[in-house]
Amino acid sequence: MQILIDFLPVVAFVAAYWLADFNTAVLVIMVAVVIQAGVTWLLKGTVNRLLLASAGLVVVLGGGSLLLDNDLIFKWKPTVLNWVFGLVFLGSQFIGERTIVQRLMESLASEQFQLQRRDWVQLNMMWVVFFMVSGIANIVVAYMFSEAFWVNFKLFGLMGMTLVFVVIQAIWLNNRLGPDKEEPGEQS
Repeated sequence: MQILIDFLPVVAFVAAYWLADFNTAVLVIMVAVVIQAGVTWLLKGTVNRLLLASAGLVVVLGGGSLLLDNDLIFKWKPTVLNWVFGLVFLGSQFIGERTIVQRLMESLASEQFQLQRRDWVQLNMMWVVFFMVSGIANIVVAYMFSEAFWVNFKLFGLMGMTLVFVVIQAIWLNNRLGPDKEEPGEQS
């Protein structure tokens, strides 16, 4: 259910674009993220910071885009969000005992992941690089390709990049957590 709620605003944006135009699509996603935050709050009693940050950027940049009649303002949203996340993940390596990726994975998993600090830092850095590359890819597409291409990239390209990255991360984690791996200090 949550995955449907998470992707509904982007799907609504793309559908509105295909059925109407860019400005209508921006208005639709602005309304959709407000509804998304409200439904999430009703279902969970809380709204996570990621959703709030994304919704805030959609409303602010979407509003600016509509008021100034400049589609590039809204097209910067995925880049800004990804780069902010990248910086936050990077900063988490220097603040606190655990990286953000470690905190997130431990909060989502029913059992603790047993990784060494250097592995957590490496995994966290993978996310930093992913966020930076995603942000660059978005802005390159926004400036170098047509509006229609960018809209499709927003749905299929960025989501596809995320899925590929998650598979790569899962393979990397499996190599680190596999049953045939020795514990630090053990010898065969």
